Amino acid sequence: MYDIVIIGAGIAGLTAAIYGCRANKKVLVLEGKVYGGQIINTFEIENWPGGYKISGVDLMKKIYGQATDLGAEVEFDEVLKIVDHGDYKEIVCEDEKYQAKTVILATGTDPRKLSEKQAKDAGKRAISYCATCDGALFKNKPVVVVGSGNTAKHEIKYLENIASKVYHIHHDDPIPEDAVAIFVAIGRIPGTDFVRDFVKLDSEGYVVAGEDCKTSRDGVFVAGDCRTKDTRQLVTAAADGAVAAEMAIKYLNK
Repeated sequence: MYDIVIIGAGIAGLTAAIYGCRANKKVLVLEGKVYGGQIINTFEIENWPGGYKISGVDLMKKIYGQATDLGAEVEFDEVLKIVDHGDYKEIVCEDEKYQAKTVILATGTDPRKLSEKQAKDAGKRAISYCATCDGALFKNKPVVVVGSGNTAKHEIKYLENIASKVYHIHHDDPIPEDAVAIFVAIGRIPGTDFVRDFVKLDSEGYVVAGEDCKTSRDGVFVAGDCRTKDTRQLVTAAADGAVAAEMAIKYLNK
């Protein structure tokens, strides 16, 4: 029986593991792919305090090492469902079943990809899914934003203060030849299908929770990009991880 089982080994999940272990709780992190989350695909990070121009891989190696050094256990196993037994939760995975007094959901999101035609047109040009993260790398250069919703509008507004020109195109439109980078803003998919009937989700599949990271189910918390929130960045994911762990610790101690 674990005190805290964290589902997802991105920055939110591993931060939660650090806080849980420092409170002397027995912590397990479950990850279905590789640890690190989306940020491991980022060559250079410029918006992490104290980690200027660090790669995503290097940053997550440090955070993973910190969590495991403190005593967090990590298992690479895909979670299929969670069953509530009242005084404990059963996490059913492909290979094993685990029991926990509390659960933290930190499954993140996956970006929707370019169409096949646009991916072919992109060639070797840089592709980013976050203007706030990568916009500064293309200062005074022409870029293109693909998308039609509020996210695309936000990306365009942000990039207009950085790039020499910002093209705005929709899904399947041809990509301007002079654009050196493509910012994809056609939505993200939260990794929450396995808890669709377990906790309350919004219309887009994000786990409904406020800044206290408490979900609709007692003893279950959420952290990071899969939570309903306005800003999804490394620092806010880490903050969620800390808050979710503190809420779980209070729940356990109570």
